[in-house]
Amino acid sequence: MKVLVGLFNAECNANIPLTSDLSDFDLAFKDQVIEKMYVREIYDQAGVEIIPAVYANAGATGIVEKSAFESIENSFLAVIQKHLHELDGIYLHLHGASYVEEIGSGDHHLLSMIRRLVGPYLPIAVSCDPHGNLTQEYAEAIQILRSFRESPHTDNVDTYRKVSQMLCDFICQRQTIHSVYRKLPLILGGEQSVSADEPVRSINQFMDQMEEDPRILSASWHVGYLRHDCPEAGCGIVVVPKTEADQAYAETKADELADYVWQRRREFHYTGLTAQPEEALQMALDFAGRPVVITDSGDNMTSGAAGWNTFILRQCLAIPNLKKSILFAPIVDPKAYAHLKDHKVGQTATIDLGMRRDELSESVSLKVTIRQFSQICKFTNGIYEREMTECVLVHLEGTTIDVLIANLSYAVINRYQLEYLGLDWRQYDMTVLKQGYIFPDFKADAQFYVMSLTGGATPQDTKNIPFKLIQRPMYPIDEI
Repeated sequence: MKVLVGLFNAECNANIPLTSDLSDFDLAFKDQVIEKMYVREIYDQAGVEIIPAVYANAGATGIVEKSAFESIENSFLAVIQKHLHELDGIYLHLHGASYVEEIGSGDHHLLSMIRRLVGPYLPIAVSCDPHGNLTQEYAEAIQILRSFRESPHTDNVDTYRKVSQMLCDFICQRQTIHSVYRKLPLILGGEQSVSADEPVRSINQFMDQMEEDPRILSASWHVGYLRHDCPEAGCGIVVVPKTEADQAYAETKADELADYVWQRRREFHYTGLTAQPEEALQMALDFAGRPVVITDSGDNMTSGAAGWNTFILRQCLAIPNLKKSILFAPIVDPKAYAHLKDHKVGQTATIDLGMRRDELSESVSLKVTIRQFSQICKFTNGIYEREMTECVLVHLEGTTIDVLIANLSYAVINRYQLEYLGLDWRQYDMTVLKQGYIFPDFKADAQFYVMSLTGGATPQDTKNIPFKLIQRPMYPIDEI
């Protein structure tokens, strides 16, 4: 048996004035695809030969340029066309929140083109991020579809492997099934759906119990993605029947799951402490212990923001006689980095830090001492993958503040990234991160943390985002 595998991952935020081209994607082909997806062992144990297609991972980014997407899509289709006569199935990871110039959802377009090429019956299994948008047509084009359970996504590799195992089992006893989808008139931000908290914890338990039913293969709840305005936006659920005889049963279970989520719509809330920016900063400064973490939620790079806002930095600089040591990890400014890269460690320089795109990213003149040059790197399960972007750590003269200045947008989300830089963030009184909900490594070690409800490309006030294309009525924008 032979299965084709590939990944297309882009979480596209339309609120930043940048587009993504091929250089923004981590691209891999041939055996590198298999290694990056962590699924080789599953297929080897099942006696299935893997045919690698494409690994195209941009992470959180801006709208994808049409030419870049078409290059990726054509690469997928070319490999499928070449091996079509020998394929027993296809496994894909498709995030679900991509948006392409003149096309819309890249995930949906890619799947429709693949389905057009292979016909309606070749088994296709898809793992996806719960912060992606689905439709009934999309779900019904797939035999197996399952999303991550955890947010933050600590179970992503487990899900790749789980869905791969489902596909191996399925192609041994092929059935004419498809995923069952229900759309909910409910729109949420990821920061309101952390899996360690209610009601998501109970929803996940409900789905785990559903998957113990011998007639149900998998169950998923999709938060959806709201950082670009599109008809697909909104929550949804997916239930996959075990066999063709269970298709009607899966329809009833989908109704049950949809109702279970809908009845809890008023329970979704921000996890942990949240506050307006002035109050959030004061809370952090007043806390006696360390380390303290502030997450700059309006400039959340894990949801596609650019990471260039200097708002909280300027808040800190305005405090007279600031005593607490503070690390900003990072602030993105290619021009400031370019100015500093020709200097040496230990030298001082004067920079204007801030991209001046709006009031939040206003520049501030600083005299800095260069502490080190390095890269902000991507780590998965503690494994270093590749350099992602150049950075420089500077100390702001006359202050207790250090700033990691990055050349390109890439979020710091785990301790390995800072350890690679030789930085122990726990030695600072306070660390400011470009996140919404706090990620596990920082949550585990922080003595106190607060999400600052800052403005920017990832605003948290869902009710007041000016959507035009989404389904209406939609809770909480509308009272239903």
